[in-house]
Amino acid sequence: MLAYLIRRLFAAAVMLVVIITVVFSIFFIVPKWAGVDIALSFVGKQADPAAVEGVREKLGLGDPVFVQVWEFFKGLFVGRTYSGGGDTINCSAPCFGYSFRSEQAIWPVLKDRFPVTLGLALGAAVLWLILGVAAGVLSALKRGSLWDRGAMVVALAGVSLPIYFTGMLTLAIFVYGPLNWFSSDYVPLADDPAKWFSAMILPWVTLAFLYAAMYARITRATMMEILGEDYIRTARAKGLREGIVIRKHAMRSTMTPILTMLGMDLGALIGGAILTESTFNLPGLGREVLLAIRNQDLPIIVGVTLITSLAVLFANLVVDILYAVIDPRVRLA
Repeated sequence: MLAYLIRRLFAAAVMLVVIITVVFSIFFIVPKWAGVDIALSFVGKQADPAAVEGVREKLGLGDPVFVQVWEFFKGLFVGRTYSGGGDTINCSAPCFGYSFRSEQAIWPVLKDRFPVTLGLALGAAVLWLILGVAAGVLSALKRGSLWDRGAMVVALAGVSLPIYFTGMLTLAIFVYGPLNWFSSDYVPLADDPAKWFSAMILPWVTLAFLYAAMYARITRATMMEILGEDYIRTARAKGLREGIVIRKHAMRSTMTPILTMLGMDLGALIGGAILTESTFNLPGLGREVLLAIRNQDLPIIVGVTLITSLAVLFANLVVDILYAVIDPRVRLA
């Protein structure tokens, strides 16, 4: 197990370097090849030439590429100093960049928005795992029954309906309609846990409805395939109770693709659920990215891209470890 963990940690470290390099290339090298003035992208088209030249010096865009990449890496781990244009800006670690429009470091902004997005993603993930996997297993065990057909119809609706439609529908019924059960005003968890939960329950349900539908269909298909395997028939032939066969044998194999999906989905959502946060007016990373796109504030987009990539990397590292817990054969891979 220890050797497996060391291999996975080493692979994650290598992938971390690759991710940071690719993100830097996307935002700083590729645009330059296309003839885009990167400094102008950071300060806006209305900026005067002196301001653009100052930003160019601060970002070191005239330095060799390997020097720029090194400064980018160094900023993430030990901080960075932006010098040029007659002034100096210190960006403490982790330095995800600096917005020359709002004149503030990116990390404090991301740190302020991150708990909102993390709470949304984790809460929805718990719901869609419980509901989706349970519905998929029951549908596989009762194949062709009324439950199976009904659950798959609901799953198809969940996959088909866009989040902004289901979100607006739940707001109309449970917030602004006659029921008026929940609040639409977000309150930080530390300020008032009850109001925070009231504001988060509808976003959780709306987001979980989409993902639970996909997880139900995948779980059903995987479980039906596994139930036809020889080792399942052997377990039943030995006289094991059906509950033990399903729980200890079938579910272990079923959870492998589910964990794979969870690592990708949860990691991506931590980078911001733009539609859900916009629909429910949640001050998370997704809404911050949307505002940055509207205001053409490129450093915010760079920072959130890094956060999303690192979240996917971390989530998949956790999934790899869980693989080894569920199936000991994975440790030998």
